[in-house]
Amino acid sequence: MLHWAMLGAPLLASAAEGQPRFDVEYVESIEPRTYVAHRTAGAIDIDGNLDEPSWQRADWTEPFVDIEGERRPVPRLQTRAKMLWDDEYLYIAADLEEPHVWATLELRDATIYQENDFEVFIDPDGDTHQYYEFEINALGTEWDLLMIKPYRDGGPYISAWDIAGLQTAVRVWGSINDPSDEDQGWSVEMAFPWDVLAEATHKKVPPMDGDQWRINFSRVQWALATDVGKYVKVEDHSPDNWVWSPQGLVNMHYPEKWGFVQFATEVVGRQEVSFRPAAAEEAKRVLRGIYYRQKNFRRERGYYASSLDSLGMEARVLQHFSWPPVIQVTDHQFEAQLEEAVDLDEDGQINRWLIRADSRTWRD
Repeated sequence: MLHWAMLGAPLLASAAEGQPRFDVEYVESIEPRTYVAHRTAGAIDIDGNLDEPSWQRADWTEPFVDIEGERRPVPRLQTRAKMLWDDEYLYIAADLEEPHVWATLELRDATIYQENDFEVFIDPDGDTHQYYEFEINALGTEWDLLMIKPYRDGGPYISAWDIAGLQTAVRVWGSINDPSDEDQGWSVEMAFPWDVLAEATHKKVPPMDGDQWRINFSRVQWALATDVGKYVKVEDHSPDNWVWSPQGLVNMHYPEKWGFVQFATEVVGRQEVSFRPAAAEEAKRVLRGIYYRQKNFRRERGYYASSLDSLGMEARVLQHFSWPPVIQVTDHQFEAQLEEAVDLDEDGQINRWLIRADSRTWRD
């Protein structure tokens, strides 16, 4: 059951003031990474070891990169993840190379990213609203949040929301909080119950074969020094943010930039399944381009543009949708829509995809 107690911490308040300035064309040029998650071949024991046959057969993601992508250096430490699923859980595992394992926060729902952590972001229906965030450190301390919508769109977060039935385990390969030695790193294993992931989504759970969700992972890594035999953060030093699928800007709360995870009913290790791009993503990318430019236009002029020309968007040829999009504006809102050129879902209808001023994207 959802427990909705909205919070607005000062630490996050600035993020709610609107879309930050960023290189729109660069962000749009980044292709989200993809992963095919297979069904498990047997029971998974959540102990942090990742030694079951299912985990051994599952593919690792690509090594994590800087959150801004190729414009920033390759991370100095490797991070990878894996995913599996069965009728009860979505399983996620990660391996983090780390010569100096450090964590002190022990209170649940503390602001975990103030220390080194691993984070999971899940948007089941890909509409950028009502998505999940989960953070964990090397002590196994957890913080789970439900986001109503991104901070850029005025979205609050619900810290009092808990993932009932969540299972997690951390395994440290070395010591923790001991500067006198060098460690190998730490691994984390998580089981997210489908029942909870269904609470704020319109997608069927467990997923059907071929269903795709938007998911990303983040690793926050602070620079450390030692003081009297203890680790301390280096003052006036921002943390590194390493992610599976690059965002293009230092902000995880752009769900449209997360990776795609496709669920396969094929048991892991039996047969390779290829990722199949969804035709609807063509429309979503165009609409999000309108959203980015409308926000910049309004910041500069105080109102939304009523035409694509005003936004600097040139005509293009689309494979599955009819150009041009239709834009409607009021004093304080806008809505843009793009219509299918063919019946993509073979449901006897020509559907439309829409986006509005708070970035929610949906099919009508």
